[in-house]
Amino acid sequence: MSERAGSCLCGEVTYKVSSDPIAARICWCKDCQKLSANGTANILVLTDSITSTGKLSEFQKTADSGNIITRKFCPKCGTHVYANSSVRPQFTVIRAGTLSDPSSITPTMNIWNSSAPSWACLNASLEQVDKQPAHIERLKTPGSHNNTASAV
Repeated sequence: MSERAGSCLCGEVTYKVSSDPIAARICWCKDCQKLSANGTANILVLTDSITSTGKLSEFQKTADSGNIITRKFCPKCGTHVYANSSVRPQFTVIRAGTLSDPSSITPTMNIWNSSAPSWACLNASLEQVDKQPAHIERLKTPGSHNNTASAV
């Protein structure tokens, strides 16, 4: 396990993650495209493994899945840092571009390919998923029973 750190663009929000990513993906859903004008590289981590400093603002929206997604961003510079799903609060999505060393992770799949624009540069060597992945393999989260965890 290696600790990772990151921040927003202005540096008001900083964070550290003490667990390895559960997943690393490039998301082409319409919401991620609106956030970045492109696909976004994301990592999924245990929420309890994140410590942060600085104030975050929140925006909630119902996803195509019906889940409420809470996006957390820096109120000063607007950088989107985290996202959480209402049905999986034990997991947090972190925007890989906010990592101090984004090269410390390696995406393994493209998700929501069916929403990608025709000009999208999809890495053919990655697993290709048209919509949301059905699940992430069974996980043993600290202090709980084995859970089947759907991706955020």
